[in-house]
Amino acid sequence: MIIRIVFLSLFLFLLPILSFPVIDGEDGNSPDTKPKPAPKATPSIFIMGKGEQSVTRMVDFMLDFNSKLDTNYLRKVLKIYISECTLEGINYDVAVCQMCLETGFLRFNGSVSRFQNNYCGLGAINSLAAGDWFGSMEEGIRAHIQHLKAYCSLEPLKTKQVDKRFHNVKRGIVFTIYDLTGRWATDPRYGDKIHYLIKKLYNH
Repeated sequence: MIIRIVFLSLFLFLLPILSFPVIDGEDGNSPDTKPKPAPKATPSIFIMGKGEQSVTRMVDFMLDFNSKLDTNYLRKVLKIYISECTLEGINYDVAVCQMCLETGFLRFNGSVSRFQNNYCGLGAINSLAAGDWFGSMEEGIRAHIQHLKAYCSLEPLKTKQVDKRFHNVKRGIVFTIYDLTGRWATDPRYGDKIHYLIKKLYNH
């Protein structure tokens, strides 16, 4: 009887110790302190919507393709794009990548010159057509966004119309970047090229 009482008392004394949970690192193994990486956002191919990338990310992305760009100029361009797109409900990731394609990452080495403030090739229907001219960077970028909205939405503009060709298109017939092929440009790979740039931007 005495032995049983001693054994029971010892068991009750050791029970809290035996059942105490093992904390990571106390079992001889180092705890995994590395934070799990956040899942990458999935780039959208829809033109109406909200952009996701920061100005800093877009600056770095564009400098990779054109290292001669002036950073202050580039930041100004991108901030105007974000502002105009936000006003009109356009996905600025898409608009910026389309601008990169149309201007050769702001090299303007095609028929449209930098002095035209034409960031999307409006009116430049072939290599001999210089396209439309705009009075300022802000006006040219606004025209780009308004022309996208003309294609993608039936909603009225939030800003004063500066796109001379706004009413030349059938409104509300475009949804994704692939729908721009054959409408914005005759290049059969136009949508593919914009999509490629969007994926590069997101994976930068």
